[in-house]
Amino acid sequence: LSQKANITLKQSKAAMLPNLNATANQGINQGRTNDPITNAFINQNINYSSYGASSSVVLFNGSSLQNNIKANALGYEASKMELQQAKDNLTINIILAYLNVLSAEDILANSRNQQVVTSKQVDRLNTLNQSGAIPPSQYYDLKGQYANDQITVVDNQSALETAKLDLSQLLNIPYDKSMGVERLPDDAFNIGYVAEPDKIYDTALQQFAQVKAVHFRTESAQKNIRAIQGQLYPSLSLSGNIGTNYSSALTQSLFVNSVDVPSATDYVVVNGSQVPVITKQNNYNTQKVTYNNQLSNNLASGVNLGLSIPIFNGSQVRSRVKLAKIDLKNSEIVEQNTKTVLQQSIERAYVNFTNTSDKYKILLDQVQSFTESFRSAEIRFNAGAITSVDYLIAKNNLDKTNTNLIISKYDFVLRAKILDYYQGKALW
Repeated sequence: LSQKANITLKQSKAAMLPNLNATANQGINQGRTNDPITNAFINQNINYSSYGASSSVVLFNGSSLQNNIKANALGYEASKMELQQAKDNLTINIILAYLNVLSAEDILANSRNQQVVTSKQVDRLNTLNQSGAIPPSQYYDLKGQYANDQITVVDNQSALETAKLDLSQLLNIPYDKSMGVERLPDDAFNIGYVAEPDKIYDTALQQFAQVKAVHFRTESAQKNIRAIQGQLYPSLSLSGNIGTNYSSALTQSLFVNSVDVPSATDYVVVNGSQVPVITKQNNYNTQKVTYNNQLSNNLASGVNLGLSIPIFNGSQVRSRVKLAKIDLKNSEIVEQNTKTVLQQSIERAYVNFTNTSDKYKILLDQVQSFTESFRSAEIRFNAGAITSVDYLIAKNNLDKTNTNLIISKYDFVLRAKILDYYQGKALW
């Protein structure tokens, strides 16, 4: 669309330039025909040629052409902003897919660690169970938990490959199972991000590509009205033409000499006798006019200054003006609606960011608490002070909280990036 808008702009600028057209004709007339040079009727075969060129330029037409250029220029700027908006939206989607890969990697790593911890307990309890030192239920409880951990690892591995596939497709690159992504620095998870929705909205009005696009569309609609209104005014144009032609029937008579000859009818009486009158007779040689000479001799040109005054044309122009005003009104509504939706989106993004940030802080504390709780439970379980059920409860609490923290911290990064997006900041 941006390329099409650019072509339309260039075409509207070219409409300001004079046009230039050339013609060339070659033909044969047979039988009784009109000589294109002398305009006399003759009865013979004629070869003829004609050549011409014409040019015209609009001197004034109510600034219709100028306003059309301005309208198309603004339309081109709008199309560039719409293209930028599409790129920004794609960037956000890529960032989301990238964070999903990182989150899936961390969740997979966490589930593998959970599996290793359970595996060690299963090995320890297997030895104790074989010696009859513990109730068999404790061993089988942990063995069942180990199977759950294995299933979780498989599911998380599948989720990671799906996340990689989504990222590859967004980047338009072939999927590669061995694809790796760069890890985020620790400061990316800094919960000290400060944002105020009112300031973000004010900045977005100046930076957001979609807002610029609809504003350019509104200004373009205004210029389009003026361009159409210009067609209600008289137009003044200057034109000129030049042309020449050739005919094979054209001849010319060339003087040869003059001789004295007696007149066939005129005489004088001398001594009663009729004596013919001696007259001068000019002799000519007839020959065809050459091609080049005809083109040179028949060359003609003209210049014309024309004024066209629109009086009545079925109200076509006035109807187009009314339609253009409706388009302007629609553009103004779209612009205002875009700003309203933008403000609502920023407010929603800010609320989501605040909620995610608060949840992230709570989960950080919760992980520390459940980590200590599990460490204590593992010591007591190894000492036989608690049952396998109590141990598994502590372990599952820690595992679940670790998973929630991983999801929350990457969700926090995404929400912060969305706020950066609305402020026109570099997203990475």
